[in-house]
Amino acid sequence: MLYDRYARRMYAVCLRYARHEMEAEDIMQDAFIRVFERLKDFRMEGSLEGWVRRVMVHTAINHYRRKSFQQERFGLERLPEEPVEPDAIGRMGERELLGMVASLPEGYRMVFNLFAIEGYDHAEIADLLGCGESTSRSQLAKARRLLQVKINSKNKPVYAGAAPR
Repeated sequence: MLYDRYARRMYAVCLRYARHEMEAEDIMQDAFIRVFERLKDFRMEGSLEGWVRRVMVHTAINHYRRKSFQQERFGLERLPEEPVEPDAIGRMGERELLGMVASLPEGYRMVFNLFAIEGYDHAEIADLLGCGESTSRSQLAKARRLLQVKINSKNKPVYAGAAPR
């Protein structure tokens, strides 16, 4: 019953941290095993869903730590800082925006999800990912810049009759 109740929502959480759907399924399976093993440790403080979600996030982070791809370098340090059109995000659907977040490089996506979606601060993120606070801040800034570029390029006006370049 527990799995049936939370599986869809927790899969969405895992998908935000995974590189692809199969990896998200693996993370979710591992996390639910941990949930069932540690259910006796749930102290009835706060919501059960929140506790299950934390287990999912921590399992995704542990999965990330075990993988060698965390050492990848992306060379995106020189992204231009451009203002985002005020209602550009409002014209986008949730799925489209989450797709942009999912397309971020691994380290950027992890920090962005932990900070912007899960609400962790940089000290907590640094502790979870085994990096420095300055690295967390830097990864978040780069993630935001890259999302800004993606949003701006998505929302460029198309003019009728304009010749393609």
